[in-house]
Amino acid sequence: MRAWFRQWRQHREIRIASPTFTEEQCRELAELISLLDREAPAPEGNANASTEADTKALAEAATSLWRAQRKLTQAGRSAENRQTGRYLRTCAEALAAAGLAVQEHDGTAFNAGRALDVLVYQDDPAVSEETIVETVRPSVYYHDQQIQRGEVIVARPTTDEPTDEPTRVGDGHA
Repeated sequence: MRAWFRQWRQHREIRIASPTFTEEQCRELAELISLLDREAPAPEGNANASTEADTKALAEAATSLWRAQRKLTQAGRSAENRQTGRYLRTCAEALAAAGLAVQEHDGTAFNAGRALDVLVYQDDPAVSEETIVETVRPSVYYHDQQIQRGEVIVARPTTDEPTDEPTRVGDGHA
């Protein structure tokens, strides 16, 4: 009934006639559908690997988009840069609508319980608490599930003992 109404509300010239199949054509269609149903099941082991590869590709795409946006904001405000910025913003909005979120951590307070990889701790007399001074790689979330850990550089308040070099974290985990 619904299909009929959708066609009825259109002009006669635009209406699409209902398909009419012979019994033989109906049998052939049923056979083709049954063949497709038999070939459709995929191994479950590959499904998990495929999903992991998909989320990794999404994270890489989101990270590349984030880097391009950062470079563009540093480049200046020419007409070409503004247009490119609009393209990148549209792309970011499309990814966000699909459930992908990119989180930059610059300027936020750091604590050891956060799901971030600290690449370097730097002593900085200008900060009063551990603060993230640079995001090397953003955290990426797909439908509120983290698919990429962020990598950051953390400034910490200076101590009484002077050090010339920043402290490097060996395995990248805080």
